[in-house]
Amino acid sequence: MKEKARDPLFTRCKSTLVKKLILVVKKFLKWTHVHFFDYVKEVFYIAKQNNEVLINEQITIPEVMVIGPNGEKMGIKKIEDAQTLAKFANLDLVLLNNDPKNPVCKIIDYNKYRYEKQKQIKEAKKRQREQNLEVKEYRLGVTIDVGDFETKVRNARAYLEKGHKIKGTVRFKGRQLSHPELGSDVLMRFAAKLEDVAEIESMPKMEGRNMQLFLTPKK
Repeated sequence: MKEKARDPLFTRCKSTLVKKLILVVKKFLKWTHVHFFDYVKEVFYIAKQNNEVLINEQITIPEVMVIGPNGEKMGIKKIEDAQTLAKFANLDLVLLNNDPKNPVCKIIDYNKYRYEKQKQIKEAKKRQREQNLEVKEYRLGVTIDVGDFETKVRNARAYLEKGHKIKGTVRFKGRQLSHPELGSDVLMRFAAKLEDVAEIESMPKMEGRNMQLFLTPKK
């Protein structure tokens, strides 16, 4: 009752119906202040779950920061005005920033934006897969016997089929170092045995006393 007495508008109203109406409006405004950002966050969450951004009439936030087609800042505008600007430019209004306290929209071609976005995601996934590839090393001697050679070929094939890269290494001992062509021959035979599942990424190359060959899975 003390709160009512401090409200001048409330104390001036003699009608019980008007007083009740004032209380209802005040409660509604209080609820709106508390729950508005929760509502906006829920909208963003739904959009994120659908893996789509909000565009045009899907955007119901009252005011947004608008970025023009050329990247120019157009200031904070009512959503209706922002949508009108997009239509006038024969483009789309796309919600880019999911911060409910500072939503940002850009006027762009949504189909082109989605294509570029999907392209970026695809390239990022490709880079991630390449980074996660394991490089399996197989050591081959200049005088490796046939059985050991065939076993290493079978094992290397299995790794290549899983999408991993292969490094073939020949270590030269003593006088073998004066005949690098022997190591190159072994490595190229190794690559030839796997040519149906692998491509040569790097030709045989000397690294100290070792000669190395890199194979990558065929795409």
